[in-house]
Amino acid sequence: MRRRSLASFVGLGALAIAAAANLNAASAETITIATVNNSQMVAMQRLAPNWEKATGNKINWVVLEENVLRQRVTTDIATNGGQFDVLTIGSYEAPIWGKQGWLTEVDDLGDAYDYDDLFPSVKDAVSVEGKMYAVPFYAESSFTYYRKDLFKAAGLTMPEKPTYKDIESFAAKLTDKSKEQYGICLRGKPGWGENMAFFDTLVNASGGRWFDESWQPQLDQPAWKEALTLYVNLLTKYGPPGASSNGFNENQALFASGKCAMWVDATSGAGYIFDASNSKVADKTAFAAAPKGSVDTGTAWFWSWNLAIPKSSTKAAVAKQFLAWATSKDYVQLVGKTDGWPTLPPGTRKSTYAIADYMKAAPFAPIVQQAIISADLKHPTKDPVPYTGIQYVAIPEFQALGTQVGQNVAGALTGQMSIDAALQQSQATALSTMQQAGYL
Repeated sequence: MRRRSLASFVGLGALAIAAAANLNAASAETITIATVNNSQMVAMQRLAPNWEKATGNKINWVVLEENVLRQRVTTDIATNGGQFDVLTIGSYEAPIWGKQGWLTEVDDLGDAYDYDDLFPSVKDAVSVEGKMYAVPFYAESSFTYYRKDLFKAAGLTMPEKPTYKDIESFAAKLTDKSKEQYGICLRGKPGWGENMAFFDTLVNASGGRWFDESWQPQLDQPAWKEALTLYVNLLTKYGPPGASSNGFNENQALFASGKCAMWVDATSGAGYIFDASNSKVADKTAFAAAPKGSVDTGTAWFWSWNLAIPKSSTKAAVAKQFLAWATSKDYVQLVGKTDGWPTLPPGTRKSTYAIADYMKAAPFAPIVQQAIISADLKHPTKDPVPYTGIQYVAIPEFQALGTQVGQNVAGALTGQMSIDAALQQSQATALSTMQQAGYL
């Protein structure tokens, strides 16, 4: 394999040059990257030829819908399959897989990478015992998007911190199905990271939790019924048709096309909504906190999408070059100058929020920054719990359990089962899962 000189890295920027020198691995390779089809990752794929041209390396992209991505990368890493050199994984998987020894440590991208520039909460979420097993690409919380023009026309005022009673009242007044105007859009597609990402925060807002301090499942408790009843009511009365097929990307497209009066979802979607080239409501959108219910603990989630290298990769050195480029300060600047400042990958670096052009173009940025800083994964619910994670439970068994419960929640939404039956079945599944795994 031929080696490339440092001069050949011109165009990557000083950070990537330093990283390449530090890694001492500049041979031309083709690496395979698995990622999700969110807008920020689509932009990464589009901009990656800059990295390929500067390094001589090539990328084979595998871009998948969120649920499919999780299934593919989980199967590959658990079986040591070796299909991928770079994985896009969440803050749920990173520490679990790192602890299992399935991921390569990524603490050695060089001093120029500026690890201290990462928000501590984001860095901690991908670390185990002080060692990083992934680097954050973007981080998010959740909040309420709403159409300020529709609110004004209806004589309504969105509170800075709305309640779910407020949301339900507004949704009723702003729904006009004859015009394909829906009061609210929420995730309905089954999956622990799809409908359950939102629904878990609704359970938290209702005072519920997945497990008590002894790991006894709590899915048959009143808080879960209150949450599921409200969820089904909101979407069946005021949501778009086919809501059970809508995940993050589908709802983002609906809101951007002007069909949702409100949307409670990831803060990372704001850049897309504020980009006039994608969105019909770029100048008509405002933001409020994620709704609260009887409590306000755990009502806004925390999540990060991260890039990691499986231990099965034989091209880890080149993969680290890509990680150093795609999650760098230079990359953030490249996105802003190429695609527009509102579309920057948010929530990972302090320096992003010191970019004047970004702060001017992205009125949502301070809200996102504060939400990321204040997220408390260790105290996600009103009552004490033995787990960490706001919209997920950070145990290996949750991926399958959360998806099964998500299917039951979708079943209640579509009317295939009653609310009581959905919760009873979910409780039974959770109990069986925890018994088989040895928690009980």
